[in-house]
Amino acid sequence: MTQVPRIAFVDDVSALQPILRKGVREFNKTLFAGHPPGRDLAIAIRDPDSGEPVGGLCGRMNGGWLAIELLFVPEAFRGMGLATRLIAMAEEEARGKGCHSAWIDTLNPKARTLYGRLGYEVFGELKDYPVGGSRFFLQKKLGPVA
Repeated sequence: MTQVPRIAFVDDVSALQPILRKGVREFNKTLFAGHPPGRDLAIAIRDPDSGEPVGGLCGRMNGGWLAIELLFVPEAFRGMGLATRLIAMAEEEARGKGCHSAWIDTLNPKARTLYGRLGYEVFGELKDYPVGGSRFFLQKKLGPVA
């Protein structure tokens, strides 16, 4: 007889996330049979003096979609078109890997406006996240479905 596992809160999320990510990705392979394997995507903004990463874009390509998971441009570098360049680079890479669409989410009204200018359309809204605001989910067609 299998013992019942214990369930408990943990303080160190960074130790648990890789375990969950690996488990979910292994399970998802069964759902995406016949599709290329999922791939992570990362593009760094590097400090002009130190060369160290200070911002950028992280995402994942899977099932014909690019999910832009994180996008950050430091305050000192805003207004230079870097977010637009990051997204364009990610979209180009995704198209080259067979992705037909991309999605992103944001809490930031300025970012939502930018994504709209780049061709993204709202497909969902989580109201009162945070309270008094909204989290928007946007998508864009990158090409035909293969």
